[in-house]
Amino acid sequence: MLFFATRRAHPDRHISMDFCSGFRLTQTPGKHQAGKTALRALVLSMAVAFVTGTALAATPPARVVSGNGASGSFLAGVVANTARDMSAAAEYFREALKADPRNAGLLDQAFLAELVDGNHEEAFRLAERAIRHDKSNALAHVALGVRALKAKQYDRARASFDRAGGSAREADLTIGLLRAWAQAGAGDVAGALQGIDRFKENELRGYREFFGGLIADLGKRPVEAETRLANAYKTENGIMRVTDAYARILSRRGKIAEAKEIVTQWRTRNTSQPYLDRQFQALDKGEALPPLVGSVTEGAAEVFYGLGAVGAASRDPMTAVIYLQLARLLSPKDEVIAITLGEFFEQLRQNERAAETYQMVPASSPLANRAAIGRATSLERLEKTDEAIIVLRTLLAAHPEDLEAADTLGAILRVKKRWVESIEVYDAAIKSVAKLEQRHWPLLFGRAIGYERSKQWAKAEPDFLAALDLLPPKPRSPREAAERAQVMNYLAYSWVDMHMNIDKSFEMLRQAVAMAPGDGAVVDSLGWAYFRLGRYEDAVRELERAVLLKAGDPTINDHLGDAYWRVGRQREARFKWSQTLTLNPEPEDLEKITRKLETGLADGPAANAAPPKPNGG
Repeated sequence: MLFFATRRAHPDRHISMDFCSGFRLTQTPGKHQAGKTALRALVLSMAVAFVTGTALAATPPARVVSGNGASGSFLAGVVANTARDMSAAAEYFREALKADPRNAGLLDQAFLAELVDGNHEEAFRLAERAIRHDKSNALAHVALGVRALKAKQYDRARASFDRAGGSAREADLTIGLLRAWAQAGAGDVAGALQGIDRFKENELRGYREFFGGLIADLGKRPVEAETRLANAYKTENGIMRVTDAYARILSRRGKIAEAKEIVTQWRTRNTSQPYLDRQFQALDKGEALPPLVGSVTEGAAEVFYGLGAVGAASRDPMTAVIYLQLARLLSPKDEVIAITLGEFFEQLRQNERAAETYQMVPASSPLANRAAIGRATSLERLEKTDEAIIVLRTLLAAHPEDLEAADTLGAILRVKKRWVESIEVYDAAIKSVAKLEQRHWPLLFGRAIGYERSKQWAKAEPDFLAALDLLPPKPRSPREAAERAQVMNYLAYSWVDMHMNIDKSFEMLRQAVAMAPGDGAVVDSLGWAYFRLGRYEDAVRELERAVLLKAGDPTINDHLGDAYWRVGRQREARFKWSQTLTLNPEPEDLEKITRKLETGLADGPAANAAPPKPNGG
């Protein structure tokens, strides 16, 4: 469950709804934790330089690919890559390579760009050329091995994977797993398992047993498959794919009740997540489940899916996309891979690609609702609000119990300041819940914001307090701390703004800052509270810290300008107000800021201060 994080803060509140529901997963179940299990991945120095050595740019270049020459197209490709515009980067590097076909560095860049963009046929052609320049190019050999696996040319695939391993004495786990799948495809299941068992380190046990179990299952060795998958489950019982594979082999070994129990345990730990719903329903009917992996290519896809998950944990989404694109090539019908790839496109702000990927999940899938919500989120980021709302309203008409969809729709409506509609959505969602639990706090919080922004404070305050009551007073994780800080921030700020519950507000804001010291919006609220009480030096101290944490926020910069003015730093105040005008403030604030630049801040204890009320008033 995510707390609300704003794409662009509305006045004074900094509550965001980056169109992400409070019920959205922070990570897709089944992703392998990089810090939990040390997966030694491919050594791809080129990929790291290409993928991670960039920072986001505001706007990719306009696509004029012809006539730029090699240097112009290369630079345009670098800018597009920096902006995470994968299609444009691939196109520019392709043109640059045409203009300078013997440039080995440019060849590497073009090859990686095609992999990221999912243009595998072109990537395979470039891999062949790359190997002619550099026979040690591991990723190029892997790519050609994938092509051979897809064509069921298993001996050729194994040879490519062998060459990818080079002459290193210590075998690479990734290469070892891919080579094992090629061996299994060639009929040498025993050799494949022996190869995997060479990785004896305890930290690799989960991978060794999981993939060994899948290969044994595909190789018609059910007893060994069950043993290996049982060992994998003991090591990694929180990983959805491990749980799924183990439940499947148990069901086909006549152990339906045991299979149902481990699926039930996973679903209990991951409430409201649909990933094992279909399996649970089949087991509930007493039906055996097919294997998780039904072919060699699906098995190799599982290797790349794991690598993509490690990319998530290491905050390297572009590298993860390379692996997930290869996984999708090998197993195009795998809905979990599609959902995960869509989520990475979202992270990279490739919203058109995300929407297209989510739309490929069939309506019959248990993941269809999640895909529809992801698509709606991406459409909203593309400023296709009407389409996003239609997608979510259609989903809720068929599944009114889907709280994630309701929360996402409510958030979008709030961002568009359609407060009444937002309240109606949250009302319906809250009424559908028999008993409110901790995970339902975003519904109350969302409705409270709708009430507050539509000037219905008498209804807003009880919802804020109820949302706070659902959250643990002593957070058990950074996520819970951030969630509680968000609610306290909004509630306490609102009290201060209305001169209500002043002492309680300050205590609540101090707690919020302690829980989220790196959140500029929360620190700003404390600073603005000092300002409203006329404690201007204290306000400057906190607001300067808030600006350092969230430099591009127009509200925080405006607040700091006001505080500077009150302490006599008028030149700095005007600078801050001028800067605020460049930060896309809310339309209703433009006139106020312009007036302050012309005439300064009006006299009084605080700008636009309401008459003070006693605590509790």
